[in-house]
Amino acid sequence: MKAIPILFFTLENFSSWLKEQNDFIKHWIHSIGFVAEPGSTVLLPDKNGKLSQVLCGVSDLHHFWNAGHLPGLLPEGEYVFNQDHLNEEDLAIAWGLGSYQFTRYKKASRSMATLFLSKKNRERVSNIIDSMGYVRDLINTPTDDMGPSELAKEAEKLAKQYGATFKQMIGEQLLKNNFPCIYTVGRASDDLPRLLDLRWGNVKHPKITLVGKGVCFDTGGLDIKPSSSMLLMKKDMAGAAHVLGLARMIMQADLPVNLRVLIPAVENAISGNAYRPGDVITSRKGLTIEIGNTDAEGRLVLADALCEAVSEKPDLLIDISTLTGAARIAVGTDISAMFCNQDTLADAVMQYGMQTSDPIWRLPLFSGYREALNSPIADINNAGADSYAGAITAALFLKEFVPDDIPWLHFDMMAWNLKSRPGRPQGGEAMALRALFALIAEKYPAK
Repeated sequence: MKAIPILFFTLENFSSWLKEQNDFIKHWIHSIGFVAEPGSTVLLPDKNGKLSQVLCGVSDLHHFWNAGHLPGLLPEGEYVFNQDHLNEEDLAIAWGLGSYQFTRYKKASRSMATLFLSKKNRERVSNIIDSMGYVRDLINTPTDDMGPSELAKEAEKLAKQYGATFKQMIGEQLLKNNFPCIYTVGRASDDLPRLLDLRWGNVKHPKITLVGKGVCFDTGGLDIKPSSSMLLMKKDMAGAAHVLGLARMIMQADLPVNLRVLIPAVENAISGNAYRPGDVITSRKGLTIEIGNTDAEGRLVLADALCEAVSEKPDLLIDISTLTGAARIAVGTDISAMFCNQDTLADAVMQYGMQTSDPIWRLPLFSGYREALNSPIADINNAGADSYAGAITAALFLKEFVPDDIPWLHFDMMAWNLKSRPGRPQGGEAMALRALFALIAEKYPAK
């Protein structure tokens, strides 16, 4: 059976297409009143009553998510995009992401329609879809099944799949090896804090280091969150999920890079030995940190991991986190807030974000706000004195641990869809990965 063609039309170009069709198609279209309104879909039969084509009305022929709703809408079968002027890769990625269902605890609601994809795009598209689905799965999994120890098992499993090396420091080992911030934040949990370390690739190739915030649940610590703010905190390890997903993309594509992934994996819990507001921690770098708020824990664990990352002077350093609510206030839930210490690199990432329909917006590392983190008793406070510019002050905190000569990207994102939309079901979401993979793959293309 041949794949069923899917055709996309705007209101403007549909009438000209219809004029060229035979009387059977014209009569059928007129009888059901289809005029290619954006969001409308019609199944077109042949003279034998079998499905022959799918017509979709869209507002813009080049909108990335045009095919996102189709896998769950169309009857089971195989379909194909055959309009040469459209971007098959974008449509296929949207289709694949629209096919996603989280089925760990609940059976799939239905079998999805499948897509025929040309050979030239198949490998790259499958890599992107599978890696983003992997990220979604990790984020969607509740903490009872995705705590620090389970996250470590996922990282180790990924390493084995691609022939990477994996090691971890657990509990007291963190103190012995001078990772005091990671240990202190996670020590109140019965699932011990740890630092995950994955390495892959030829050491002679350019070094890319990825650091992901792995706070597997965030109560807020002694500065406890209200229940409404705690409900989605299983997603506070989304930074870790993202760097594992990006690493998967890179390894699957066999890019010529020397890859390292560092994940501080903790649970910010409450018990008798939880760290307290007013405590002072001496970080791996040696900077003393006054704890202004135990709910500003992500930047603490990232500080130690970033300090380790920069010790090898990578050619590119990327950290990803669900760090601040302030970033959501600034750019909303669909845009990844980005900070960068090099304008050329920042401009390139923004450009790739536009090319891949993966929205990113740069916020400034405005040094004038650094004084908000001043402490009377330590080198720095982990929380600003007020709520203004919270995403910027958090980024400035991290900047203390990254030398200016190392190209550095810091992402602060939502990593969650609050409602279902085409290609983007409610739940965990992979953000900025298409843009970052495009940047790295073009800079370091596979041979």
